[in-house]
Amino acid sequence: MSKEITIALVPSAPAVRRLFTPAALDELRKLGNLILNEDNEEPTAERLVELAADADIIITSWGSPNLTEEVMAQLPNLKYVAHAAGSVKPVVSDAMWEQGVRVTSSAKVLGIGVAETTLGYTIAAVKNLFNVSRSLANGGWYEEFDDIRELFELKIGVVSGGMVGSHYMKLLSMFDVEILLYDPFITEEQALERYNAKKVSLEELLKESDVVSIHAPSIPETNHMFNADTLALMKKDAILINTARGSIVDEKALYEHMKAGNLKYACLDVFDPEPPVADHPLRSLPNCIMSPHLAGLTHNGLLRIGAHCVQEIKRFLAGEPMITEVTQDQLSKSA
Repeated sequence: MSKEITIALVPSAPAVRRLFTPAALDELRKLGNLILNEDNEEPTAERLVELAADADIIITSWGSPNLTEEVMAQLPNLKYVAHAAGSVKPVVSDAMWEQGVRVTSSAKVLGIGVAETTLGYTIAAVKNLFNVSRSLANGGWYEEFDDIRELFELKIGVVSGGMVGSHYMKLLSMFDVEILLYDPFITEEQALERYNAKKVSLEELLKESDVVSIHAPSIPETNHMFNADTLALMKKDAILINTARGSIVDEKALYEHMKAGNLKYACLDVFDPEPPVADHPLRSLPNCIMSPHLAGLTHNGLLRIGAHCVQEIKRFLAGEPMITEVTQDQLSKSA
């Protein structure tokens, strides 16, 4: 491909500032003609076409319109979409795939922050830091050391070995724990070789794990995967962590399960719907630790996305394999 390519960066100006450092933008300018959206609002489909009518490469993000058949008909040069966000589902279309346009996601980059947040939840919950902090804040001095554990000889159950789950398991490799993995798409050999994990059934994972961490995509097959029946399989003092999607957990069933005295903690970064209503029952449980879907959306961490997009575009232009390419057949089992 000629050096004189056109790259259209279609997210709004505020979004670009959150995602791309000045150095990253300079790198894009070295690759060809860079068109920037200077609007403060995310583009409509019509505005995207105005910006990208001659583009060979389009960079999209949260709030970018879908590349429908009508939009694609007005983008004759488009060969590649670098999505500067997680799931590509909001922007891709059958028409785009039919025209052979290639796509990459930034989910793997976001997954680094999500996995790190999950590890933080894991350590804090195992160490019982939430109850310890509450005790001290209320004037006490926590001395129930039997409630405080470390990541040593515990079983950590990981539900899905995708981009986030795999990085979480990589982080866990620093600790003396046994990793149990439930993922229908990973073989026993792959689980062992890639992650030093033991592939198990979901039932075995739930029964054996001291910590269960959810990293599955939100697809019909995973809707309310954690319900009254599956929650009942877990150890009474287990820890449940969900930094994936709220739809995977039946929140009413989780509340009833925990209200009855089960689970040491539930650490939830995602809900269904979001935000949870002000009087949501889970808010009343002191051992339900909640955060507002922040695991992958830290301020400085977002700048990883821009750097990632630049590197993927360089690989595309050089004819090299792209690390985070998404194909049409992958969408049915991805977030």
